[in-house]
Amino acid sequence: MRVLVVTAVAAEADSVTAALPASLLDRHDPEHRVEVLAGGVGPGAAAAATATALAKGSYDLVVSAGIGGGFQPQAPVGSLVVADAIVAADLGAQTPDGFIPVVELGFGHSTHRPPAALAARAAQAIGALHAPVLTVSTVTGTAARAAELSSRHPGAGAEAMEGFGVAEAAAAQNVPVLEIRAISNAVGPRDRSAWRIKEALSSLEGAFHALRPLLEESP
Repeated sequence: MRVLVVTAVAAEADSVTAALPASLLDRHDPEHRVEVLAGGVGPGAAAAATATALAKGSYDLVVSAGIGGGFQPQAPVGSLVVADAIVAADLGAQTPDGFIPVVELGFGHSTHRPPAALAARAAQAIGALHAPVLTVSTVTGTAARAAELSSRHPGAGAEAMEGFGVAEAAAAQNVPVLEIRAISNAVGPRDRSAWRIKEALSSLEGAFHALRPLLEESP
């Protein structure tokens, strides 16, 4: 299987590559290869980087991966979330009556659905919560914003900044997509002293170590 893994920053990419054997990362292997790319922060950068990579090579699967915020109590710090839906949570319009998603404005869509069976297998393999992951352009920093997102997206597991951009680029090329998030902080009031980035990166590495059998499968 040829897999493209897209992270935001180099530290996340390093955690992924540290979990994988050299054989999977061999650029010269025609069947089993994992390409790991740090594509930048935010949905725009992620979409551009993913689209560029897909234009240069053929892949069977794209994975958006990295750390993110977890909605409490379902996704505690240090846990993992695999998306059953990748949602552009702030793509739309703010009105006096509340937020209107872009799909209700008639301008497109705001959700991508990973292959259900594959996403469920990945979640089981790494012991992750299988729930929606929200893509935001502005990270949540208040209790009010966290409550608003939870109200609009009941059962959401995590928020991050790249998944929907990666999914848009993958969908344009008809390539299936997964999103995997290791939780570094709670979604809510911004408290950097409570962030556990090192621990989340370690969890991300462990997740990809557990995913090796899936990544080694034939297409």
